[in-house]
Formats: sequence, structure tokens, C-alpha cells
Amino acid sequence: MKHAVLDSPIGPLTVVGADAFVTGLYFPNHWTRPDRTAFGERDDTAFPEAVRQLAEYFAGQRTEFDVPTQAAGPDFDRAVWTEIAKIPYGATATYGELARAVGGLPHEVGAAVGRNPLSILVACHRVVGKNGKLTGYAGGLKRKEFLLDLERPRDSTLW
Repeated sequence: MKHAVLDSPIGPLTVVGADAFVTGLYFPNHWTRPDRTAFGERDDTAFPEAVRQLAEYFAGQRTEFDVPTQAAGPDFDRAVWTEIAKIPYGATATYGELARAVGGLPHEVGAAVGRNPLSILVACHRVVGKNGKLTGYAGGLKRKEFLLDLERPRDSTLW
């Protein structure tokens, strides 16, 4: 295991991984952030492709990620994360919609969303409450709002 810390418009992000796989992407004060000792040695040159794609995303130049990821978790959680990965850039889905897709209850889905170790890469910020209400986010609601706003379509009318 090793990790890299990179700057972003929403604060430092910690990318964790082993071999060629990114296994975690965490914010400062992340709700479900594992113990830092599990991150391994810090190497800010590690994961250059993930760092590049995240920079492109924050610059508005990337709408999908294709870095190799590997997320460990119970089957139900992984099923929820798979459904989250299907939510297109600029769109949202509710906890209820995901619950119907995976055969669970909205609060169970909410717990699984909160355990997503690949924030941004598996865009759990796109999961919202009933009627589009912003609800909990492991990185905090301000970050969730920033990410949703970043993905909001812009008026392309030229003046």
C-alpha cells in the first residue's frame, strides 16, 4: 500500500492504492476514512493517471474516470457502488431509486453510500435525498454541493 496527497479545489485529497489499483480516495475528516497507518508509505508521485484524471475533472475537461480501482466491502455495498457508477455526469439519483435497483431499503443504501471508499471516482456525491435534497456526504455537504455544481450544465450561448 501507498498513498499520495494532492491539492484540489475542495481541499487535499488522499489517493490510496496497491499495485496498479486505486483502493481509496479520501477527504480530510472523511467520515469513514480508515486509519492512516493502513495507507502505507506516502509517495506523491504515485498514481499519476488518477492524479491527472482528477485534475481534468476539476478543470471541467473530464466526465468519466477510467483508472483501475478496487473497492473492498460486503456484497450489498459493492452492489450499491456499482449502481452509483452508472449515474451519469451531471445527473443525480435518490437513495430510494438505488434501493429499488439493488433490492434494499433507502437507509441501507445510505449506509453503503457512506462507506464508498472511492469518493469522486465512484461519484457518490450524485446520490441525493427525496426531491433532490442534499443529504449527508462523507466529505461534507459543502464539498458535495461544489461537486454537483461543477457538473451542472452551463449555458453555452455565446454573446
